[in-house]
Amino acid sequence: MDIRALRYFAEVVRQQSFTRAADALFVTQPTISKMMKQLEEELGLPLFIRDGRHFRLTDAGKVAFARGQDVLGAMSRLRTELSDLAALSHGELVVGLPPMAGGAFVTPVVSAFRERYPNIELTMVEDGARSIESSVKSGQLEVGVAVLPLDSEVFDHLAFARDPLCLVAPAGSRWQGRKSVKLDELADEPIVFYPEEFSLTTRILEGFARIGKPIHIAGRSAHWDFIVAMVQSRLGIALLPQIVASRLEGLPFDVVQLDEDRIVWHLAVIWQKNVYLSHAARAWIDLTREVLGELK
Repeated sequence: MDIRALRYFAEVVRQQSFTRAADALFVTQPTISKMMKQLEEELGLPLFIRDGRHFRLTDAGKVAFARGQDVLGAMSRLRTELSDLAALSHGELVVGLPPMAGGAFVTPVVSAFRERYPNIELTMVEDGARSIESSVKSGQLEVGVAVLPLDSEVFDHLAFARDPLCLVAPAGSRWQGRKSVKLDELADEPIVFYPEEFSLTTRILEGFARIGKPIHIAGRSAHWDFIVAMVQSRLGIALLPQIVASRLEGLPFDVVQLDEDRIVWHLAVIWQKNVYLSHAARAWIDLTREVLGELK
């Protein structure tokens, strides 16, 4: 079986589009279509149920995607182990990173890594924490930054930050001058929220569910600066990690700590248990511990 066919198939499923998969892989759409046809012929079963320009996976397609992820992860680890023979004299490392974590915490680690290992090509890929978990679990990424808690049977981790959330509201709000605010006080407020794939989304929704209150979403963004801009435009309030909210000091906002111990931004470098890690990945973990410390 041509490993490229599996890789193309996995990308089609992830993108939910032949066209977008072709763009992501820098090939033409006919090439994608041809490879999918060859894969179906080789497996002897249809993988897609086509409905005009849309499709969904057959039962065989679902199995092929799940097992294909295992194969692609194994191939990725094989390439890593072979290229690792030269240790850190050359190579590359891709680190998954939630959008807000980079500027808030990880930038000093990036700078130290580039200075210490100039021959390693370091790439930071921004994605939601849950997507990063999935990529590390499948072997597409060796290491990433995610939000705790995680499945301890699947992942090892190095916790380096635990940050409470803060209410961010336009200056002159009814919370002005407060030291803290409870989640139930925000139940009737429009909230500028995070994308669905963010772990903070899940944590906050769970918090509202615990108090039996609905959440009113006024808009969504993965980037804190755009969230703040929407708050400034009075589209709603926001809940941001304290280290991010602290950047608003002196600007026309009311920033009040959220009094909810179970809703925190608890960040960790994660990697899959019981798999080979390249020297570059291990160096990233060690350097994170050195630069940011480790929370016990």
